Amino acid sequence: MGKKKDKDVDAEDHGKGQRSPKLCGTNYPVSIAFIVVNEFCERFSYYGMKAVLTLYFIHYLHWDKNLSTAVYHAFSSLCYFTPLLGAVIADSWLGKFRTVIYLSIVYVIGHVVKSVGAIPDVGDSTVHVVLSMLGLVLIAFGTGGIKPCVAAFGGDQFDEEHTEERRKFFSIFYMSINAGSVLWKNGRNLVIPVDCICETNSSQHVINFASIQIVVFIAGSGLYKKSPPEGNVLVRVCKCIGFAIRNRWNNSKKSPKRSHWLDWAEEKYPKRLIQEIKMVFRVLVLYIPLPMFWALFDQQVKCYIHLISFVFSNTQIIVSISLKGPIHPQMKILIFDFCRFINTHTENINITVGTEEFYAAADYGISQNISVPRGEYNGVVCKTNSDQYLIDLGLLDFGAFYTVILSKESNGLTFKKMEDIQANNIHIAWQVPQYVFITAGEVMFSITGLEFSYSQAPASMKSVLQAGWLMTVAFGNVIVLIVAEGAGMEQWTEFLLFAGLLVAVSIIFSIMAYFYTYVDPDQLDKIFREDTDDEKVESSDGKKNEAVSLTDMPKQTKM
Repeated sequence: MGKKKDKDVDAEDHGKGQRSPKLCGTNYPVSIAFIVVNEFCERFSYYGMKAVLTLYFIHYLHWDKNLSTAVYHAFSSLCYFTPLLGAVIADSWLGKFRTVIYLSIVYVIGHVVKSVGAIPDVGDSTVHVVLSMLGLVLIAFGTGGIKPCVAAFGGDQFDEEHTEERRKFFSIFYMSINAGSVLWKNGRNLVIPVDCICETNSSQHVINFASIQIVVFIAGSGLYKKSPPEGNVLVRVCKCIGFAIRNRWNNSKKSPKRSHWLDWAEEKYPKRLIQEIKMVFRVLVLYIPLPMFWALFDQQVKCYIHLISFVFSNTQIIVSISLKGPIHPQMKILIFDFCRFINTHTENINITVGTEEFYAAADYGISQNISVPRGEYNGVVCKTNSDQYLIDLGLLDFGAFYTVILSKESNGLTFKKMEDIQANNIHIAWQVPQYVFITAGEVMFSITGLEFSYSQAPASMKSVLQAGWLMTVAFGNVIVLIVAEGAGMEQWTEFLLFAGLLVAVSIIFSIMAYFYTYVDPDQLDKIFREDTDDEKVESSDGKKNEAVSLTDMPKQTKM
């Protein structure tokens, strides 16, 4: 019994008392370098997979646009619901360090399984779908479980007095997230051809970085502060809440009123636990309006999915895609013009437009829709079985869709060019201000949320509250699924709806934040340590008095 106690004390001292070496004379621990690089590699692999996920659904699994959109958002939601599971495992059983390692292994296995599902020679389409979905589920549990643990683990590395450095760490941590996505965006364009975008070439780089992530994290093991898990936190919290509700329900009329409904658990549970639950609840209530931010933010993804679906279905393109570009979803596409021919002539016609060949059958036959580069086409060759004609199509402009009707007249072959979709007339640079504002909003929102979740959480629930913050993203995706996929609105009305809702939610959140009072979780240690010392003194005095009174009591006859 004594050995176990000493062992527990040593573990706690290692977690709370150890001072990690500092970087270059600063107050930043060396250990955070390994954590930041670990996050960089994990995000590289995650966004590398996610960037081509919709293309994979549409063009490899041959799903339609609506199903691809739904599964994409369902996967995103799962990735942000599973942090709660990782947080409970970390805070209750394994600790943050081991939780990150074990779930990173699950994460890598998920990428491997999904990659195997992308190999054409492995089974039929059913096998591809099963392996892909199994891989995505493992990835979601892996990346979701890692998320709250890594952020909270990084915050744990700082000494108590270095709050400013810890606050800046969360900015560096978030920068590593976006740096991973930037490298994927720019590096992949150099090494992965577009025709391999949904195949195993892309997956190879993803798996490599996911594996490097584990190696880097383990390499810093000797430098980390490793706070021991606090036992089954979730079970204790749930039991405490349940007891408080039952006790209030049964005794509220008989007993005097209490300042907080959780105070009804004081008969059975320690005051410190009750106070910690109050702290977590106050923050979680503050998070209730926040999913609407992510619901509006994810409208970019919906627009992106519709665009790539249209482009890939109708044209050969050079594409560079990143669902998470420098900081936000971006897409750079070189789009050619679309053209088709309708032949009202009694003979079949072969048409040559630049280097592209069209065939239109006789008697109102319609050619395929084929993309051609922008340019002037003055000598388009039209061949029939009996003759050859030249027609002047003029300018075929960027992004337009043309239908050309060919007719036989006495003076030769005539044509009528119709512009079904007008050419682009708004410069893409007009999107830059929009992305600047969106970027600024997301960066300030995300970094502040990470730091706030850590600073307002008690030591035993750091990962849990990080998971609560991440779940706002999950509920945002759920809102998109319900409204965008179920309501059947036009895209512009969806944008206006979500923007209007966010304005209303922002007003509500501002009022809630105004009445929120910041707390210092570290003060709990001092407060309850003093209470414990006082209780020990009172208990010692009580035992002495009890001993005296027992000796003075008359002896009783045994029965």
